[in-house]
Formats: sequence, structure tokens, C-alpha cells
Amino acid sequence: MSVTTTATAPASHAATADRAACAPLPVLGRDVTVPLVTGGDVTYAALDYAASAPALQRVWDDVAAYAPYYGSVHRGAGYLSQLSTDLFENARRTVAEFLGCRAADQVVFTRSTTDSLNLLARALPAGCQVFVFETEHHASLLPWRDAQVTFLDAPRTPRQAVETLERALADRDPHGPALVCVTGASNVTGELWPVPELAAAAHAHGARIVLDAAQLAPHHPVSVRDLDVDWVAFSGHKLYAPFGSGVLAGRADWLAAADPYLAGGGASRKVTRREDGGVDVEWHESAARHEAGSPNVIGAYSIASACKALTEAGFDTLVARERHLIDTVRAGLAEVPEVRILSLFGDDAPRVGVISFVVEGWNSSHFAAALSAEYGIGVRDGLFCAHPLVRTLLGADPGTQGECGAPEAAPGEKSLNAIRVSFGAGTPDEHVERFVRAVRELVRDGAKWRYRTEDGRCVPAV
Repeated sequence: MSVTTTATAPASHAATADRAACAPLPVLGRDVTVPLVTGGDVTYAALDYAASAPALQRVWDDVAAYAPYYGSVHRGAGYLSQLSTDLFENARRTVAEFLGCRAADQVVFTRSTTDSLNLLARALPAGCQVFVFETEHHASLLPWRDAQVTFLDAPRTPRQAVETLERALADRDPHGPALVCVTGASNVTGELWPVPELAAAAHAHGARIVLDAAQLAPHHPVSVRDLDVDWVAFSGHKLYAPFGSGVLAGRADWLAAADPYLAGGGASRKVTRREDGGVDVEWHESAARHEAGSPNVIGAYSIASACKALTEAGFDTLVARERHLIDTVRAGLAEVPEVRILSLFGDDAPRVGVISFVVEGWNSSHFAAALSAEYGIGVRDGLFCAHPLVRTLLGADPGTQGECGAPEAAPGEKSLNAIRVSFGAGTPDEHVERFVRAVRELVRDGAKWRYRTEDGRCVPAV
């Protein structure tokens, strides 16, 4: 038995098809309304895709169609168990195809990008040196606690990024293993990093490279083969798939040689008692080695469904539409002199739909709270779990107060935080247009409501 959903009938006219091709993909929550403190309600504008993108309606429908057939994976002889096992392993193949994996690569299902990179960190061979830019999200900045880590300064051009890495690798011990960890697209600035060039530099110096594609995969095609990276990590919840799943895909040798990430059923092939009373374990060498416990089959299936949906929509179309949204937001913000957009590589750098900025005279948490309460617009404020990068972009002293969320600062007080607006395949034009209009009005007229700090968050005063 196969689980399918009903396909949408093709448009009858070319003009209708062209409009459909340019339309946002249907996502959950697109019709949700929220109350405004000033009275009435409005359709919610979800502009925090970089944190968690709304689930595609296609993904939700696929999961709903499968749900009645849910069964244990790799464990049962029953029909539903076999169906679920097939679904889970087919999801692995779908993800491998989506990522352009090589024949010998493995796809391991994890909980998130953070989980994927911590898994890889546990699999590093002894004496491995790790090179990571300070510009990384904490998910790729912090997992390497048992390795010798070299933190690289933030580059100001893509060329400088490559040169910085080349110099650092040239100074390393050439006889030991090494790993470079780099983002594909910044979760703060949205700027694309020169991944093929960084991969070439890593390999030229005998190092391997892992790509944090959490912000890249939802917006651009990612090919392990074409980018020539050794591993790719990403999260389902940023790829329009809910349920707490992620992926680590790439070379199998380090993973097969490492102790299992978690010890338990599924990771073990054979367990026997010894005469001395102990236990001997033979572990799997496949992806199952690092997938102990009952796997999240719904999460894996939702990722595979999202991969299919994005592939069928066509990245050329998705990228072109997103570029239009990026241009709309950047042009609108450029008309407000009090706004400063944060950037490493400059205005002409290619980027995805992630833009961070600060507003002169405003605490960023206050500004974000007003966008939500008075306009029904959801953005993010803070340091975006990329503290060193945001501090560098803001020119802040390392000891200045600031957290991932809103710091303890009242409206109007200075604080170390920024505002991030992010969008993607499900974002209507109206949402970004409303955002630009709201920024202009708030800067020109000020907030219409009073706000206070409560539990570290700026909220409307009751």
C-alpha cells in the first residue's frame, strides 16, 4: 500500500499557470488572525522563517494521510510496521536525492541541525583540529568541546573568508585529521558564503568540511556532490517540515568508526553476555548506528515530503520570487534613514530572505513588540544565537549585556540586540509590504501603545 495525496489539477490557461508559479506555496497558518492592542484583528504576518518556517500544507496533508497507518519502525512483522519501515527508509532515499549525495554517503536522521553537528562532533577522530568562523550560529560554533578548536575572525568579503581559512589551515599540524565547519547562509545577515571555494581550500590542506545548511537548504538547492563538502546538516523545522527532525548526510567512515551517538536498541546488531557477567555489543555500521531508539518516522517523512514539494515547485522559481521579496524589504528599509541593515559582505552580496537591522533611538525588543502588538507582524529580536557575529556587526564590547532573546532593557533604553525579519516560499507580498509600512510608521510616529519588560520580554502594558 502507498500513502498519497490528491494532486492539484493543472491550470487551464497559461496566464493562470504563470500567476500560480509566482504565488507563495500554501503553508499552515496563512489565514490565522491575531488581535491588535489598538483594537480589531489582522491576518498574522509570519516573518520569522529563520527560526521556524511554517509547515507546508503539502507536508501536513501527506502526514495526515499516513497517520492512520503509523506503526513501529524496524521492529515489527505486521503490515503497518512494514509500511512504516518502508516509508522511513524511502524518506532517507528522498533526502539523499534532494541533497545530491554520493553513492557511499549516509543519511542519518537526527532531531535538528544542532543534534546533527553534535553527533558529528562525537564522531571526530582523536586529535582532530576544528576550524570555525566566529560568524557561525551556536549550533555549529559550540559542539566541538573535545577537539582542538581554532576560531576564525569574521571576514568582510567572501575572498577574505577563503584567505583566512587558507592561512589557518597552512599553520595546522598536517599529519592529523582536521574539520572545517561553515554556514551556507548566515542566520543573521542572510548572506551566502563561498562554500565551494572554502571546500576546495579545506581539501587542499587535507581537511574535511561540514556545511551548516539550516538557512541555505530552504532557499537554494544544496548538493553534497556539486559543493564538494563532506557533510551537510539541516533542520526540518526550517525546511517547512514540523516534528523535530533533522539530517546529517555525508561520508560514512568517521561515523562508522565512532561509538554510537546513543547506546540502545536499533544501534545494536548483536548483544551477548560474557562468561564474566559483562555484555558484548556489536554495533551497526549503517546509519542505524547513530539512530538508537524508536525513530521519528513522522518527522523523517515530513522532511522527505518537504524535499519533494520544494523540488517540484522548482528552486529557480522560488529563488526568483524570494529575490523580489528581498528587494522589496531592502528598498523599503533604505528609505528610512534611522534604519541600519547589518551586513558582513556589503549590499551587493547574494543572500536569502534573512535581514537583520537596528533602528536609531529604539530598543530592538521594543520595536519588535510594537510590530507584533500593533501590526500583527512576527519577527525576531535579540542576538539570534549568534552572539559573536552580532556583537561584531554592532561594534559592541564583548562584555556588553545581550542575550539570545530580549535583554533586560526597558523601551527606549540602549541594549545589545537587533531585529531580524525573515521569509521564504510561503510569504505573501502583502506581509513584507505591511512590514515595510509598519517600520516607516513606527519610526515616524512612534508606538501607539506603552510597553514594559516582563520576564525578559518587552510586552504591551495592560
